[in-house]
Amino acid sequence: MTKSPPDNRAPGADVCAPPPGIYFGIDFGAKRIGIAKGQNETRTASPLTTVRNINDRPDWEHLDKLVTEWRPVGLVVGLPLTVDGAQQALSGQCNSFCKKIGKRYGLPVYRCDERFSSIEASNILAENRKLGNRRRRVQRQDTDKIAAAIILENWLCGTMDQ
Repeated sequence: MTKSPPDNRAPGADVCAPPPGIYFGIDFGAKRIGIAKGQNETRTASPLTTVRNINDRPDWEHLDKLVTEWRPVGLVVGLPLTVDGAQQALSGQCNSFCKKIGKRYGLPVYRCDERFSSIEASNILAENRKLGNRRRRVQRQDTDKIAAAIILENWLCGTMDQ
């Protein structure tokens, strides 16, 4: 049985390989939380939506609806780190969010290094604009949900290759 890397797991998460099914990728932010969905069978993820996070209070009602609709088997949360890999101010809020969301839904929560995911998401959006995808102005939430998909795909590929 394949083992997940210990630093990708929230405390108390299962040490065995992740079960098959749908996972949510989560790009945690102080104002918005990007959400993506994906599956470990194909190792792919798609941007889904963004959820408001005001005064460290996520829109739990919106999250409840998403979890009920998609029934994920696990949650992959991007851990904000500095360029050199150290935790930063937002890392503490993110760790607190991981504990709350894991307890609320009774799902394993895996942490994943999210460095450069927002930059990569912005680059994808810029490239799409160059290719003629200008149907509307890009909004910040576009970057957040694409970053969530990048986080989830990185985790799926890294975890499944272990």
